[in-house]
Amino acid sequence: MVKEAPATSLTAGDRRLIDAALAAREHAHAPWSRFKVGAAARFGKRIVAGCNIEFDVYGLTNCAERTAIFSAFAAGLARQPLTAIAVIADTPEPVCPCGACRQVMLECGGADLRVILANLRGDVHIVQMRDLLPGAFRLDPRTQGKSPSRRSASHKAGR
Repeated sequence: MVKEAPATSLTAGDRRLIDAALAAREHAHAPWSRFKVGAAARFGKRIVAGCNIEFDVYGLTNCAERTAIFSAFAAGLARQPLTAIAVIADTPEPVCPCGACRQVMLECGGADLRVILANLRGDVHIVQMRDLLPGAFRLDPRTQGKSPSRRSASHKAGR
């Protein structure tokens, strides 16, 4: 089902995320663009799925990646670290998150976040968040590349 590039090493967990993202894509609400995207985020041992949701006013639209992450917060699952996220769409190359999603993903998972980019053809590319958003915006430069749980520990320690 998933073709691996020679340099790509998919784990069983990666495959579960891709499968969950693919299933979530079927729930996408994309009546205008018809561009359906699915995402699945791993918080601790839990997988939270998300899909893109379009509205008449495109500014009110939400991407699959943010839907998955926001759903984790709403369900109380974001207390665990975000360690990986997969995103899939019907694109010629593995789909890449938009800038807004990249910022949210970095803030929730840190620079080491495992990001699995996929398409319906079975192409997969795995990167770390630092590769997708170098020089990311941060309110506190001491937190560069740290996830929220690590930031809290740093602030408490006075670093």
